[in-house]
Amino acid sequence: MTVLTLIRHGETDWNLARRIQGSTDIPLNQTGRAQARAAGIALREARDAATPVTVAASDLLRARETAEIIASELGAEPPRLYRGLRERAYGEAEGVGADEFLRRWGPWNTAEVPGAEPWPTVRARALSAIGRAVRDHRRATAPAEASLIVVAHGALIREVIRHASGGALPLEGERVPNGSAHQLLFERDRVQLLSYVGSTA
Repeated sequence: MTVLTLIRHGETDWNLARRIQGSTDIPLNQTGRAQARAAGIALREARDAATPVTVAASDLLRARETAEIIASELGAEPPRLYRGLRERAYGEAEGVGADEFLRRWGPWNTAEVPGAEPWPTVRARALSAIGRAVRDHRRATAPAEASLIVVAHGALIREVIRHASGGALPLEGERVPNGSAHQLLFERDRVQLLSYVGSTA
């Protein structure tokens, strides 16, 4: 049984401009770096300093940089990187603004974008990658109790939360804020949602 904290990466210029990033490799902006630092400080202040901690992340720059900042704040080793934690690939929508997305493909939850990764594939990939990160974490820290921090992306985190909440969350119209933290209980192949932060802003 592992309690893990799932964190969305900090803001990028494309987030600020409401452009679809997907698998496009965009760095954090200054706000994003500040969000990552704030997340790291909050985690440090909430944890027992005697408890070991490991950090994992998507290998895309915005998640990796967020995880590196958090690991530094926690005094942890550099993050382990997992390709399986990458954001959903959005096909023709990558780089497209939110308004144009709506005009071309309709509402977010029903849009069928040419070349986009299917949602069931995103969910399966995310759960597999988290499972791998949990196993690596346990091997590195056993037999001690230890904290696991996983930094990933908005759409991927939404799918994990949907899975863990039986589809109850996120609520319609809610987004996963940059730098937000969500707690999950991972036990074998079972994932339970312990806490969630959503925003309509």
